[in-house]
Amino acid sequence: MQIYLVGGAVRDALLGLPVKDRDWVVVGATPDTLTTQGFLPVGKDFPVFLHPKTREEYALARTERKTAPGYHGFHVHAAPDVTLDEDLARRDITINSIAIQADSIRADGTFDSEDEGIVDPWGGRQDLACKVFRHVTTAFREDPVRILRVARLAARFRDFTVAPETMALMRDMVHSGEVDHLVAERVWQELARGLMEDTPSRMFGVLRECGALAHLLPEVNQLWGVPQRAEYHPEIDTGIHLMMVLDMCARLQASLPVRLACLFHDLGKGTTPVHLLPRHLGHEERSARLLKGVCERLRIPTECRELADVVAREHGNIHRSGELGPAATVRLLERCDAFRKPQRFGEVLLACECDARGRLGLTEAAYPQGPRLLAALSAAQGVATHLIAERAIATGASGKNIGKLIHIARVEAVRASL
Repeated sequence: MQIYLVGGAVRDALLGLPVKDRDWVVVGATPDTLTTQGFLPVGKDFPVFLHPKTREEYALARTERKTAPGYHGFHVHAAPDVTLDEDLARRDITINSIAIQADSIRADGTFDSEDEGIVDPWGGRQDLACKVFRHVTTAFREDPVRILRVARLAARFRDFTVAPETMALMRDMVHSGEVDHLVAERVWQELARGLMEDTPSRMFGVLRECGALAHLLPEVNQLWGVPQRAEYHPEIDTGIHLMMVLDMCARLQASLPVRLACLFHDLGKGTTPVHLLPRHLGHEERSARLLKGVCERLRIPTECRELADVVAREHGNIHRSGELGPAATVRLLERCDAFRKPQRFGEVLLACECDARGRLGLTEAAYPQGPRLLAALSAAQGVATHLIAERAIATGASGKNIGKLIHIARVEAVRASL
């Protein structure tokens, strides 16, 4: 039995990056071999085990054969006669097809980049040096999730490029309909991970270049070529602006819900009738309607979709909030549910700031709307609503009238603060 560290852990170590998760391949063993040593079986589709102490994943070396379209259509063969080279050959790209013997790894988890124990049959180290994503074999086309993985890695490694032959293969996979068989959970999982990388725009650039974006997120894909408002650099269309917004999210270290809200906040601009261009009148409501369909299709978590809905509907009003008087400001806070969910409102404001600063010449600009609305919210929160309610109830007021009295008190508090 031989054990090797494989995949992203080896890649990141060779790049001098921190190694977060380690995956191991076991050659020349059976499931019984590992279970008798205390390993815990966890794999459903193929033999994967958890180490009894480290809880890291150990998989038996295996080969895969495509049996049906999509992600699940595979026959897996795992047996002691499967070699390491055969296991590495089934992997997606060369930089993920490098292995190193466990015996060559030091106690602190590091290893010598020139160690003889490194196994690299597909030229992964050369592609690391050239900063290229290249498929291992044409078996790459058998798993459409690999398109998403390459796009996600492009968002992480901003100075890497996709090899022309790999991009051609990805385009052919899209043309043949492979991406249409992807399950919603896998699409969302990869998109979410890519959004949280340092340059999320590159993920969408790769997906758009190979044609996958038009299948996976047609609502986003159609934003390219849509003109911006005249005052927002009309030479930069809505799709390009969106990419600048996503990269601003990364720069400001926004959470996943904020980044998703930014991705979807302008969907309605892709369906703006010609007579409403370039002002995109009413695009907020159109964005909210399209957002609902996307979230249902990809089964996006409730926390993300609720924040995205608020941003889609209200980002224009928040941008213009400096022009609002006290009453309109309180109504805006109420529509955003800021009194019940002040922390979420802070994320709404961050999404709007990313939108505002994701434009040429404005990346270093301040966003005074955020502090102004937070100050207004703080002032309105200072209203003793329970006292107002007690006095109103004592005079026989109903619930609706109590709400009006609280609203009036909040407006006066905001007026005083502004």
